[in-house]
Amino acid sequence: MEFFRFNHNIPFMRWRRAGAVISIVTFALSVFFITTKGLNLGVDFTGGTVLEVSYNQAADLEKVRGVLTDLGMSDASVQNFGTSREVLIRLPIKPEFSSAQLSETVMSALRQADSSVEMKRVEFVGPQVGAELLENGALALLFVSLGIVAYLAVRFEWKFGVSGIIANLHDVVIIVGCFAFFQWEFSLTVLAAILAILGYSVNESVVIFDRIRENFRKYRKASITEVIDSAITETMSRTIITHGSTQMVVIAMLLFGGEVLHYFALALTIGILFGIYSSIMVGSSIIMLLGVKREDLVKIEKKPLENDGAVV
Repeated sequence: MEFFRFNHNIPFMRWRRAGAVISIVTFALSVFFITTKGLNLGVDFTGGTVLEVSYNQAADLEKVRGVLTDLGMSDASVQNFGTSREVLIRLPIKPEFSSAQLSETVMSALRQADSSVEMKRVEFVGPQVGAELLENGALALLFVSLGIVAYLAVRFEWKFGVSGIIANLHDVVIIVGCFAFFQWEFSLTVLAAILAILGYSVNESVVIFDRIRENFRKYRKASITEVIDSAITETMSRTIITHGSTQMVVIAMLLFGGEVLHYFALALTIGILFGIYSSIMVGSSIIMLLGVKREDLVKIEKKPLENDGAVV
């Protein structure tokens, strides 16, 4: 299905130097912010107290957040858990309170606001557990990245694997850099969004790489620049439809999903936008930089092909 048809190839590779400047600057800024400002880690990683409470009727989450803000705990996470009557509250570590004192203080304030509230469960997540979660999350990113490189190297050629993983890590670093710069809360749900973006972005890269391989066989006299431009242009209709549809769903989650899905959807939004850019400009530009050759992908036959000219 091709709703958007382009009569001439778009000269993406003509703009690769400008794209390289944009990528290097945004990447460097992201690394700078991650190094200097650090991440605003959520309770999942830093440790804290988790409360599960229930109400006789549907809980008013904004009212619960207001109670916690009055207690000086505006950084607490409040969300429905299971049903609309049950609420999960995540409280970061407070040096002036023990875990038991913190839970009692919060429950006392909640009972004053609504006497029907009942505590169902209270748990304490220690800093050591949070550190293990952070370490396991980093290992998950590493193994996913290695898997992507291995897949692309086997499916195409090692230069494509290097190009694909650099493009994907470019997206990951920029997402994390945005969270560091704006000090948005970085939680397990955000980490899940980053892992999803890795898989989503590599899918776009595979589509473009596969079309590049096909066009090397199809246009024997075309230059590498022309082959890559034609591959990206021919897949542009699919890119617009696929990413446009996905982005609409993610924006709907961002606008109407509430606080629980806010940062998850925000990470996906940033990742999808930069994923399109990196697949087109970063990955393809690195392929040219590494000097991929026609014989790396296809065996040139003596018999001339039907399309034997350069593409326009």
